[in-house]
Amino acid sequence: MATIFYTASTLDGFLATEDHSLEWLMRQDFDQEGPMAYPAFVQNVGALVMGRSTYEWLREHEDKWGYSQPTWVFTHQDLPLPDGADVRIVGGSVSENFESIEASAQGKDVWVVGGGDLASQFAAAGHLDEIWVQFAPVMLGNGQPLFTQELDLELVELAQNRAFVCTRYRVLKNA
Repeated sequence: MATIFYTASTLDGFLATEDHSLEWLMRQDFDQEGPMAYPAFVQNVGALVMGRSTYEWLREHEDKWGYSQPTWVFTHQDLPLPDGADVRIVGGSVSENFESIEASAQGKDVWVVGGGDLASQFAAAGHLDEIWVQFAPVMLGNGQPLFTQELDLELVELAQNRAFVCTRYRVLKNA
């Protein structure tokens, strides 16, 4: 079991535009059966974690909730929940919630879906093991950052998936 920040980024280090749009990503050509692609990754995921902006973006852009795994949304706001889904709204710190998140994954991986600030909070709390980034051939110039703190990593895997450079890093805990 590992806690993994799996995401896509522009070459200049942004996950989304300033208004949280992912349209830049949706127009990219990515082989879903290729190296480090989502379908194989998500098979090992037992629980998801995301921030309010990611959750709201998914709710706005998806017809139905696409996950059967327990999903933890970090926010201080009340949010509408999708019918029949295991979505848990939580406040507080990563450390205060991590034991419950980990237990809900039932021995499988925890996927930190987004955003970069939440992933940074997991790293700061010592609860982030890996970062997988699919770098797209796009520059935004500004937007929501990939990560919001200093972090040392070790490259574990590198692959090309069409025009994407796919990377997998281990988080160095005692850097």
